[in-house]
Amino acid sequence: MALTTSARTETSAPLFPGLAEQAAGLERLHSLVIAVDGEPVFSQAFRGPGTDKPANIKSLSKTVLSAVVGIAIDRGVFASVDQPIAEILDVPATASKRVNEVTIGNLLSMQAGLQRTSGRYYGEWVNSENWVDYALSRPFVAEPGAEMLYSTGSYHLLSAALTENTGRSTLAVTRDWLGEPLGIRIRPWLKDPQGIYFGGNDMRLSPMALLKIGELYRNGGVHAGKQLLSPEWIDQSWTQRGTSRYTDDRYGYGWFVTDLGGHRAYYGRGYGGQMLYVFPDLEMTVVMTSDPQPPASPSFMQKQNALLEEFVIPAFPLPPASSPQNSQAQR
Repeated sequence: MALTTSARTETSAPLFPGLAEQAAGLERLHSLVIAVDGEPVFSQAFRGPGTDKPANIKSLSKTVLSAVVGIAIDRGVFASVDQPIAEILDVPATASKRVNEVTIGNLLSMQAGLQRTSGRYYGEWVNSENWVDYALSRPFVAEPGAEMLYSTGSYHLLSAALTENTGRSTLAVTRDWLGEPLGIRIRPWLKDPQGIYFGGNDMRLSPMALLKIGELYRNGGVHAGKQLLSPEWIDQSWTQRGTSRYTDDRYGYGWFVTDLGGHRAYYGRGYGGQMLYVFPDLEMTVVMTSDPQPPASPSFMQKQNALLEEFVIPAFPLPPASSPQNSQAQR
């Protein structure tokens, strides 16, 4: 399903009446980019950096890092999502022996069972002398593979594992495996006291770069005729494993799963309103960047979703009533 041909090729036409005005009224919102079938049909920076300028994408970094981990598995750097993290990283003596049960997949889905390093625990963690040891030494508050506990420390452990197994920085492998093939610039970002690039936060990417990452997933891992990411990894990433206690949306590997305007949407998000959406059945990818500075209301994401439900999705022709949703929409 897609927009009409004339609408898709005439990017200056008012494809979504009222959208620009409504979006400009959201004070936190910096930019909005919409592509249909790979072609940008709406691109505007209302304030802040332009659509081709880097923005702090906050925890949307987790979605990017998940792609890098998927490539690492495809390349044999990691054995599989079932590989225990203790086979890769040195576990401190202060850690529970149960750390041996935690797998790469548990970290990706934030089901490690370890006490969180986000929320009220975040400050103490990032002020610790060793972020990896701190994350591994948290007490277990759930069973590995059970409850989703949103924790940036889980993704930092993945960054540390990438560094350990490749002998290269997370920045270097991300540039090599994702940035260069997609033609996007990936700038250095924050590192921990041991020099490991922050896993799951503070990456700086432009909205147009994020659009290419979303399109990579929408196109089954193919970019410019090359298979950069396996379709199996995308399927795994978009399969529900846990549920967010904050939104009730499902969570896979770095991606949330929800329904907007009657259509299945897969999205990554970062603090303050950094959003990347993929709507497979609409052939649509959407990027929003926003003010990353606190304070930010939890309801802001609801306003972002409303932009799509009220001004964007209605522009698509309705599918025949008898048409079943595609297989992706069933996940």
